[in-house]
Amino acid sequence: QVQLVESGGASVQSGGSLRLSCAASGNTYTKRCMAWFRQAPGKEREGISAIDADGSTSYADYVKGRFIISQDNAKKTLYLQMNSLKPEDTAMYYCAAKGNDICGTWWPLWEWYNSWGRGTQVTVSS
Repeated sequence: QVQLVESGGASVQSGGSLRLSCAASGNTYTKRCMAWFRQAPGKEREGISAIDADGSTSYADYVKGRFIISQDNAKKTLYLQMNSLKPEDTAMYYCAAKGNDICGTWWPLWEWYNSWGRGTQVTVSS
């Protein structure tokens, strides 16, 4: 099992930027998929972006060109650079991991992941 801890959430104004981090510990697999999700009050959890161990990335259409996922394998840390933030980006942001597998087309399905962090809050004001 992988333990995940997110950080970097904050309150920012529309148009601002934030970088979220997710530190992994425990059984970190060589082959794995890691992803960012978010959940706003009253809404379902939605996939933002995912990255394989080899650096291959996938993005949801609504964040393409604004958010960038990256990782530092030596530090076992996942990042999400968020630019041009909008009020509708306000949500709790979660890090997720699925060990011994690749992301594939199912990466946006939150039920597929077996490790989750507790989340970090991002609030964007207009």
